[in-house]
Amino acid sequence: MRLICEHLENVEFICENSKTGKNYYIEGVFMQANVKNRNGRLYPKEILAKEAKRYHQNYIIQNRAFGELGHPEGPTVNLERVSHMITELEADGNNFNGRAKIMDTPYGKIVKNLIDEGARLGVSSRGMGSLRPMGRNCSQVQDDFYLATAADIVADPSAPAAFVNGIMEGKEWVWDNGLLGEREVARIEKQIKLSRKNLEKTQIDAFETFMSSL
Repeated sequence: MRLICEHLENVEFICENSKTGKNYYIEGVFMQANVKNRNGRLYPKEILAKEAKRYHQNYIIQNRAFGELGHPEGPTVNLERVSHMITELEADGNNFNGRAKIMDTPYGKIVKNLIDEGARLGVSSRGMGSLRPMGRNCSQVQDDFYLATAADIVADPSAPAAFVNGIMEGKEWVWDNGLLGEREVARIEKQIKLSRKNLEKTQIDAFETFMSSL
């Protein structure tokens, strides 16, 4: 199961005045189904709907649907980095609209200051699942998809995301006796590439030796 993150920027960061001070919120599209996103992945609506329902029952209504600031490297929510709590997640056609309240945590205060200063922010969903290639440059998320959080707050999601995705998706996560373990897939892939490179070099050297003997 790979760690899968999707960036969306069609969200609004809202500041509302109240008797106790300012309240900050995120509103907008947190997840999208049945469309190939810019990462080349497609989420069937029934899979997202199933996970959104589970996430709502197990996390949102129990006030423990947290999100972090930045790009976490794993599927587990780190409470030390929590910046907001997701309070709503509902389907609207192929979109899943959400709302979250910025919390008064250390990282939540950073988000509030960024909003006050006019920073451009976006959200990134985070989950685990397997992918099945379908056509050119497109993979379909399978029904083992597990939504870890509907929205982490990220800086400028319109910036190139390949580097972040490359790091995060270079790891594979598996369930081991109820715990999440990590496989160093990147190390294995590097060894394979190195072996291929050595093979190509051997072939070139052999060809050059043959040509020089003519």
